[in-house]
Amino acid sequence: MRVAALTSHETPPEVEIQDRPAPSPGPGEAIVRVEAAALNHRDLWKLEDDDRLTAEDLPFVPGGDLAGIVEETAADVSAVSEGDRVVLCPLETCGTCRFCREGPENMCENYSSYDGAFAERAVVDANRLVGLPETVDIVDAAALPIAYVTAFRMLERAGTTAGDLVFVPGAAGGVGVAAIQLATILGAETIGTSTDESKLRTVESLGLDHAIHTGDPDEMRTAVADIGDVDVTINHLGGPFTRIGLQVLRTNGAMVVCGRTAGQFPEFDARDLYFGHKRLFGSTLGTQVDLEKLVGFVDTGRLDPVVAREYLLAETARMMEDMQSRDMVGKLIVRPQQ
Repeated sequence: MRVAALTSHETPPEVEIQDRPAPSPGPGEAIVRVEAAALNHRDLWKLEDDDRLTAEDLPFVPGGDLAGIVEETAADVSAVSEGDRVVLCPLETCGTCRFCREGPENMCENYSSYDGAFAERAVVDANRLVGLPETVDIVDAAALPIAYVTAFRMLERAGTTAGDLVFVPGAAGGVGVAAIQLATILGAETIGTSTDESKLRTVESLGLDHAIHTGDPDEMRTAVADIGDVDVTINHLGGPFTRIGLQVLRTNGAMVVCGRTAGQFPEFDARDLYFGHKRLFGSTLGTQVDLEKLVGFVDTGRLDPVVAREYLLAETARMMEDMQSRDMVGKLIVRPQQ
């Protein structure tokens, strides 16, 4: 089978299409013919700073989002069968810590996540496969597990309800787009920002209520304040947007942080946090139940995942470069069987 493997831990990414032996399932595992796999920033983080791959890790097949068809299962697997249409929940958990026992499972003390989606076949934990109704397109399903599940869990963590005002700096990114769509489904009012006016128009067509065309945090703060006090900030950027995200919150408002594409070490005024009784949460990915709910949203027509472009497996390097250029709205998807 063919895989797209990183052969260097430097940027720009060096990707080689390699032939590898067809995999066989071990106990509890299934082989999935990968029909679609989505790219996420966490795949690029493996080339950066503290998350950088080492020489010993190479060659490395990235990719945590995949959807496809079950081709084979181990003898002890009953959760799925050959021919099932499935999407993978990329969570890898220990199953024994208090969060695995009591939930939510994405807080597992030994949390990890799947890699290996950029391939024609993938060996996965069969219990992590979620079945897809015929009404759910496989490409749409591949867009869900990381960006959409992350955004959904962030909104849930903040207790977002109908009528809330939700602020999403960087609303044209993967998690940003998902947060706008899902907040709209929950009945919230949304504020989103981007430095690209055409991207903002696209996000407005997805349900964004208030578009702010700026990347300057201070301009952002003023514009958001003119709209109203924010109940929830969804912060997938980190950096200076953490300070602004806190400042615009109402008393007892909540900000949830899931990323650091704009900076790993944000600064903010601690007085704003404690005098305002504001709540600050960290959040990573979400639960398998969250993914099942999102598949249900797509099945019933409530959610239409946004896919910007599709690529051949041989175009994986270009797909990664396109994500770094940030000139699109929506998910980038590789189609290994094409």
